[in-house]
Amino acid sequence: MKFYLISDNIDTQMGMRLAGIDGIVTKDADETKKALDDAMKMEDVGIVLMTEKAVRQIQETVYDYKLTCKMPLIVEVPDRHATSKISDTISKYLSEAVGIKL
Repeated sequence: MKFYLISDNIDTQMGMRLAGIDGIVTKDADETKKALDDAMKMEDVGIVLMTEKAVRQIQETVYDYKLTCKMPLIVEVPDRHATSKISDTISKYLSEAVGIKL
């Protein structure tokens, strides 16, 4: 199993490439949705990394995949434009998915 990155900027992609992680840079919500749909079909991908902005572009699609698919795991990663704490994102996801407020 390998990682795959969906990013909204080239800097994050270049950094991940240095670590041996392939990926794609998307410019808008349509490209991001297509990239995620394609990544979810890749049999050798175990974890899809997505930057915060990419997740925000297609939030509903990401949450649908997280709730209905066991593999690959979708993980939101901060990038150079990080605007929120990752713990806030996890808390929001739990609140929406399960109804638990932390």
